[in-house]
Amino acid sequence: MLVLMAVGFISFAMFKFMGDPVENMLGQEATLADKAELEERLGLNDPIIVQYFRFLQRALSGDFGVSYRAGLPVGELILDRLPATLELALLSGVIAISLGFVLGVYTAIRRDGIAANFIMTASLVGVSLPTFLIGVFLIWLFAVNLGWLPAFGRGETRSLFGVDLAILTWNGFKSMILPAVTLGLYQMTLIMRLVRSEMLEVLRTDYIRFARARGLSQKTVNFGHAMKNTLVPVITVTGLQFGSIVAFAIITESVFQWPGVGLLFINAVSFVDIPVMSAYLLLVAVIFVTINLIVDLLYFTIDPRLSVSKN
Repeated sequence: MLVLMAVGFISFAMFKFMGDPVENMLGQEATLADKAELEERLGLNDPIIVQYFRFLQRALSGDFGVSYRAGLPVGELILDRLPATLELALLSGVIAISLGFVLGVYTAIRRDGIAANFIMTASLVGVSLPTFLIGVFLIWLFAVNLGWLPAFGRGETRSLFGVDLAILTWNGFKSMILPAVTLGLYQMTLIMRLVRSEMLEVLRTDYIRFARARGLSQKTVNFGHAMKNTLVPVITVTGLQFGSIVAFAIITESVFQWPGVGLLFINAVSFVDIPVMSAYLLLVAVIFVTINLIVDLLYFTIDPRLSVSKN
């Protein structure tokens, strides 16, 4: 709770110095009296600390205010766009975790092979290049030149329990491929290199040598003993990376014009829409805190040694 309050205050205070929302709302031809009346109505004349606690009090009851740009409740705007961001983040997370873990284990076991060295060299692309540049390259290759995939937009959606999802239609799924790969490429390479490093470290330990000396098969040693002991540090980074996927979706959604909360945030920044910006950063903070809690709970499932002993 303290983390969320701190994030909310920092974001709320920081956005106050990004521009004048009143000028954007009224235009340059507005009189000083019009500006003063709107500032008074919105409560912008109050000190920042007073505005923050007023925002926090409303936020605890689910009311994040009204968007200066759209004139609609911020909660409705975020809930309307959140499914698009979450389904994109989930698909990106599945790609990053599955491929990252498989390639990390493979490059550790076959560390001297040609394929493993090629994968490690190619992974430098995902680590080094910025996300927007990767997205533009994928659009140029698969959308412009080859014409296989859509270059922007969400495509067709289908409702499931009242939530519109693009992944339920073929056109929508094709629209998700390029932004999902773009968003998950950096996380995939990071997870792959971490898994490889942890796997190599475990393979050098004494109990692995003892397992081999007992005559256990290489498959049992690698997957039954070594891989299991690489999961604890990998889960930590993987959980944080999923939170990063949601946060970094801002860039990807801007490149592909994906109608999620990231694109909503970018539009809010250009208009100095403080309620939307504050609510977005608070949402990201909630996601990070929730993921950290889930990761801590998973520790005890994967490594029983971390459980509190019962005396």
